[in-house]
Amino acid sequence: MRRIAHATMMAVFLGTAALPALAQQGPLAPVAYVNNSAVTRYEVAQRVRFMQILRAPDANPDAALQALIDDRLKMQAAEQMDIRVTDEGLEAGLAEFAGRAGLDTAGFAAALASEGVERQAWRDFVRVSVAWREVIRQRVVPGISVSDREIEQELKQEIQTPIITQVLLSELVIPAPPGQEAQAQAIAQRLSETVRSEAQFAAAARQYSAVPTAPEGGRLPWTSIDNLAPGLREILLRIPEDSISAPLSVQGAVVLFYLRDTRGRLRAGAGDQTVDYVELALPSAAEGAQILSVADSCDQVYVQANRFAGDVIQRHSLPLSAVPLDVAQRLASLDPDEGTVIDYGSGARLVMLCKRTPTLIDEPDMATTLPGLPTPARREDVQPPPSAADAPSAENAASDAAAAAGLSTGEPPLRSRDEVRAVIFNRKVNMAADAYLAELRADALMRRP
Repeated sequence: MRRIAHATMMAVFLGTAALPALAQQGPLAPVAYVNNSAVTRYEVAQRVRFMQILRAPDANPDAALQALIDDRLKMQAAEQMDIRVTDEGLEAGLAEFAGRAGLDTAGFAAALASEGVERQAWRDFVRVSVAWREVIRQRVVPGISVSDREIEQELKQEIQTPIITQVLLSELVIPAPPGQEAQAQAIAQRLSETVRSEAQFAAAARQYSAVPTAPEGGRLPWTSIDNLAPGLREILLRIPEDSISAPLSVQGAVVLFYLRDTRGRLRAGAGDQTVDYVELALPSAAEGAQILSVADSCDQVYVQANRFAGDVIQRHSLPLSAVPLDVAQRLASLDPDEGTVIDYGSGARLVMLCKRTPTLIDEPDMATTLPGLPTPARREDVQPPPSAADAPSAENAASDAAAAAGLSTGEPPLRSRDEVRAVIFNRKVNMAADAYLAELRADALMRRP
């Protein structure tokens, strides 16, 4: 009951009218207390500006307040676990954060200061991240494990996901002549955050776009993915269907895409299967039926086979194409740990399917560690091509921008088992961390001054 009450208080506390009185308060006035730890109006303003500089979604006072409340809860959890962020640890965290923008710590702090964010606001943000990482390492990570079955399920899903071969796009190119870059970027950012349908994108294209497709709402015909420049291809493959891209800043313009539809194909060999099965030669079909009446797994078939002296049991793991046709026909209709008996008249053969997997999972090179997947381009990494026109086409401009970010090309390889294990592990850690933070919120005492 106490947790429910706290959750209800939190929902009311963080409503859309959470900060109605900010304008009447001084910069150091508390706007919230989290277990008696105050969050000030100044901190909210600094966090909003910091989020805006990072181009984070929901860069508004309500979201900033929520983030700061979570920061208080994270630091309180760290204190309860006697976790302290050392000066060395904090400096390493600051350097890591600044390095993502290609700057050193001093350079990043100076860049923030020029945009109105004090160094202390950044230090506090990073301090929480370092402390929370250690909280999760100690509290959450030891309880996380990844099974071979989970890895195979993830790989199966990857194999069964079609590789995109064609895309149906709409484009929107906002002119950004010298001196008007910020205005164009602001329009593009607003559209990327508010456009939720192809119809809305089409209306925006008619209003803002400066390329010939504007009267048609920016609509382009079906395009082969192979005909697109490698950088643009990588960008589009990251966009879910029926959604808008993030703004792409290029020389003379800001570009947006809307992915209306895709066509694809399965990767080569995606339909090939490897079957793991046991077969047992028996004098008669009746004996096979007797074994299957009590054996509910391949291991149990082995146990039952010991009752029949002289019978030969074998276990195979073969591509389905290499299995004898009479056996393959029976395996086609079986589920794992399900068996059948083939009656030859003068003898019989019991067959039980142990496991069925895509052959690609069993390929030898799957155990080889593959290079990491390409890192999504940051906007600050995307440099305008020197030869771009004042009003470039969306495809060429975005392609050059993405190529400058070092994005890879070609058909995506299957990930190695180690890569998949790491992905699943990190996913589980993040889910457990979110659940723990939700628990901290539910147990916290929240109040407003």
